[in-house]
Parts: sequence; C-alpha cells; structure tokens
Amino acid sequence: MRVVASEAELREVVKEPGQFVIDKDIGRIDEHARTLIAHSPLVLLATSDPDGTCDVSPRGDPAGSVLVLDDHTLVIADRPGNRRTDSFRNILRNPRAGLLFLVPGMAETLRVNGRATLVSDAPFFDDLEVRGKRPHLALVIQVEELYMHCSKAFLRSSLWKPETWPDRKSLPTLGQIAKDQIGIKEVSADVIDADLDRDAVHNQY
Repeated sequence: MRVVASEAELREVVKEPGQFVIDKDIGRIDEHARTLIAHSPLVLLATSDPDGTCDVSPRGDPAGSVLVLDDHTLVIADRPGNRRTDSFRNILRNPRAGLLFLVPGMAETLRVNGRATLVSDAPFFDDLEVRGKRPHLALVIQVEELYMHCSKAFLRSSLWKPETWPDRKSLPTLGQIAKDQIGIKEVSADVIDADLDRDAVHNQY
C-alpha cells in the first residue's frame, strides 16, 4: 500500500484545479442557491469535534423548510431523533460545519461550509413550525463558502434511477440489524421493527 502523506504527493496524482473550479466558490447565498435550498427536502450536516472525530447527519423536512435569512445566514430546524446529539455536541466544541443540499432527481448538489450556532429560541422559530410542531432547537449557519458540486457522483451511482435500486426485501431491516449489532436477545426483530415503525410515523415532529 502506497500512502499519500503530503499535499505535494497528492498533487502528483491529482493536478491543480482549473481557475473556473477555484472561482465557483461565491461565499454567499445567491438567487440560484436560494432556489435549490427551497427545493431541497434533504441536507447532510457534517461536523467534527476538536480532536477531528467526524459525524455526518441527515436532516430531512418538506422542501422549503430551511430558512434563508439573508445572503449569509441559513437556519435548519432540529426534529425529534435518537437524542444522541452528536452533531450538536460537536458544534458546541467546534462550530465549523458543512452542508450538502440534495434535490430529488437533480444530479448536481449544493455545498455550503461555515460556522454553526445552536439556538433554543428566536423570532424565526414560528417559521420553522411543521404540522403544528415548533422545534426546540435550531442551527444557524453563517455561510462562508458556497458552490455547486458537479453531477459525476450521482451519474456514476445512478442514485435517482429506481431501476438500479436493490429489492428492499433482500436487505436486512433496522430491527434485524439492531438485534444483531447490539445483541438484543429478549425480543424478536419483528417486535423491534414494529416499535421503530410506530416511532417513525408518530414521532416525526
């Protein structure tokens, strides 16, 4: 195994990007970014603690739920989950965050990097309400980098082509995975799946 241990070694393999690629970071939320954010129902949130331990967490809501307060400020509501708060604990220790906005059927993605602040109340919380439920927490992202990512990853993966998707029945259920990985012996995978399904339906907000 040949390890690449320096940027110089990296650039021997991957040449410097062209000026167009460098210039595509506009560092602000323009009208095109606003349009994509408004149509994105899923954003991936990347954080790390001061030691560099990383976490990526999916954040999903109806399209248009991410607020754009101005050309440099985004707001993402927190919704009920597993209460591990990995992302939030990271942000409290290291406020750097990365976002990847996905739009169904669109192969290009929007990448955003900046500083994150965790807030428990603000005037805009009323605008984050979904199905009559107001969030208890939200992330405010101060945008420092913003640029489009090309379509190659999605084209190679055929992510949006249902004909390439595996048969869901051929894959283990979350209950089966939890039972095996955690070593749950008291209840069956079917019971775990039923509990998880009920929680997923009734505890979204």
